[in-house]
Amino acid sequence: MKKEKAKVLLIYTGGTVGMVQDEKTGVLKPFSLESIIDYIPELSRFGFRIDGYTFEPPIDSSNMKPEIWIQLADIIGKNYTKYDGFVVLHGSDTMAYTASALSFLLENLGKPVILTGSQLPVNVLRSDARENLVTSIEIAAAKENGKPKVPEVCIYFEYRLYRGNRTYKHNAENFEAFNSSNYPELATAGVHIKYNEQFIAKPSSKKIISHRSLDTNIAVVKLFPGINPLVMESIFNTKGLKAVVLETYGTGNAPTAKAFLQPIATAIKKGIIVLNVTQCRAGAVQQGRYETSTELRKIGVIGGNDMTTETALTKLMFLFGENYPLAAIKKLLQQSLRGELTAQG
Repeated sequence: MKKEKAKVLLIYTGGTVGMVQDEKTGVLKPFSLESIIDYIPELSRFGFRIDGYTFEPPIDSSNMKPEIWIQLADIIGKNYTKYDGFVVLHGSDTMAYTASALSFLLENLGKPVILTGSQLPVNVLRSDARENLVTSIEIAAAKENGKPKVPEVCIYFEYRLYRGNRTYKHNAENFEAFNSSNYPELATAGVHIKYNEQFIAKPSSKKIISHRSLDTNIAVVKLFPGINPLVMESIFNTKGLKAVVLETYGTGNAPTAKAFLQPIATAIKKGIIVLNVTQCRAGAVQQGRYETSTELRKIGVIGGNDMTTETALTKLMFLFGENYPLAAIKKLLQQSLRGELTAQG
């Protein structure tokens, strides 16, 4: 019996991976998905069926927004039964936000959705685009005993595959642009692709749900020594505000001065959720470990455990977009919905 070809949908949103450098001016300009494939003829050797979907015009990742996340989820949802996996070509600057958002929007995901890109354009001699794209497509098509190897939203960059909602961009210069400090790599690519099976989510047997609603009435406040309480007050008094991601120090610590805590306490009493995540890229919030975080817990700030800021923000957008009651949102923020935080035993 002839083995059926694997089918992968390649979705090009924009980013450096789809740019070419003008030889005279050095300016980067976008070009077509077909041209990307022309520059990487190795793709034809897989024997896969690779179809393409291109955003017109291409989107610089700095211009990424929730409406496009919903559009991406919708494209994947509508094409879900036609393909074995999906590869999303995306600019690296906001890739971690998009990966986190898609992990929530695509409920009951049972197939790979791999986001990748590059630090150099595909037509540059030393470009990392070729390897990133080739390996992403191979992972998107990979199966074992008829089941996808990695049925998650992931980021693949520089020989490493990460869970998307655990990832952040940590380097603007090196090819190794991403990291995942609080969760192990799902796979590493060398001579062979080695999958870390114990850390990969199991494929869902339920029907996929592609959600179409995100609420952007969320703010992020990063603490710094000397932050003006009036600034805090103005943010918490923003019209329509529903939640604030509070980036604190260390394991969730913050000033204990009444002038700092009062605007937060007042906002919480009005029904605004305040979610505490650490500014550190590794480790977790442990409210109550030190006196400087005990006060936050007392006034009703929710501990975000080891969620990244990118994930905390998109999770709040998702939960409010789904119109969950306030009490349910507070509870769900402390639970792992898509593997985005470490369950507390």
